[in-house]
Amino acid sequence: MPAISALRAAGALVAALLSLGCRAATVDVGVVDAAGRPLAQAVVFLESPAAAALVRPLKGMELAQAQRRFMPEVLVVTRGTSVDFPNRDEVRHHVYSFSPAKRFELKLYIGRPANPVLFDMPGVVVLGCNIHDEMVGWVLVLDTPFYGRTDAQGRLVLKDVPPGGYQLRAWHAALPVGDVPATVALEVGRDAAKVSARLPVQTAPP
Repeated sequence: MPAISALRAAGALVAALLSLGCRAATVDVGVVDAAGRPLAQAVVFLESPAAAALVRPLKGMELAQAQRRFMPEVLVVTRGTSVDFPNRDEVRHHVYSFSPAKRFELKLYIGRPANPVLFDMPGVVVLGCNIHDEMVGWVLVLDTPFYGRTDAQGRLVLKDVPPGGYQLRAWHAALPVGDVPATVALEVGRDAAKVSARLPVQTAPP
């Protein structure tokens, strides 16, 4: 009967998804700078067509201006996320970006703009203030739910990564504008994977 067949198909799909979850692996990533020193606060992410299909917008994201700085300096979001830009200073800011991934302008304002900014294309979005040239920030828009930032030892552990082929990419705010993230081809199986990446940035020695 059609109803029974539909139930069987749904059951098979659930079983397959559960099996995929059980086989999810851990990816241990180490990132170093040009001199081979551990690089903290590098954003590491795994890209693939399957990963892109799992992307969902994040909720409640904001990138504020306070003390004439962007806070946080780097905001990581997934494709389709809307971001608020509240100005918590007592002076007006004029936030803008000319980056190909998102061109926008929030003209002189204090407080919270009426509408958030939708980031609907993956890429690096460099932010500036038309009034305060020293203000620089970044929004990194990702097309994957598998991402994180390295710790003080330049290490990141990504958990529950489904098996498959990925492009592991690493990005840091110290990269020159326009430089692409470091990329490593990665095949994730049932067992834990370990991979390293080097970024051509200079950091101060400890």
